[in-house]
Amino acid sequence: MPRKFFQRIMPDHDAIKNSRSLKVFGKLLHDANLWHLNRRSASGAFAIGLFCAFIPVPFQMLLAAAAAIPFRVNLPLSIALVWVSNPITMPPLFYFCYVVGTWIIGAPSQPFHFELSWQWLGHSIATIGPAFLLGCLVLGTLASIVGYFVIRLLWRQSVVSAWRARASRTKR
Repeated sequence: MPRKFFQRIMPDHDAIKNSRSLKVFGKLLHDANLWHLNRRSASGAFAIGLFCAFIPVPFQMLLAAAAAIPFRVNLPLSIALVWVSNPITMPPLFYFCYVVGTWIIGAPSQPFHFELSWQWLGHSIATIGPAFLLGCLVLGTLASIVGYFVIRLLWRQSVVSAWRARASRTKR
């Protein structure tokens, strides 16, 4: 069941291989292990995709692909999971990262007033940047660990239930 579900929601392999932004990886994309879907590759892809979703940069999909290749986990799934932080979910997600970062550091929250200027950007990086980045690192790590083990557990439960169903059919 998990394999069929993930195969339904995953993007097409050829579309990813022919993507202009992923051409920098060249022949590395032809490794068959990047396209297999099993418990190990799916759980690793969840860990990489969820971790990269918490990295506050505009090229998260490229980072997820760069991490999926050496770990030889499912590439389409790791790229798709980066979209947990999409333009709709990003503001509350990154605000929560900032709150967690201030809680860990023990610093009070700074007031946030957005301005579109270089001066505001430099000031914000100096004041809220350390707490925000720490929160992103902690929550990204936590999300990747939880995602890894939850997918492994769900996959195993699905396989065991399929074995039991098959065994009950053969006893009849």
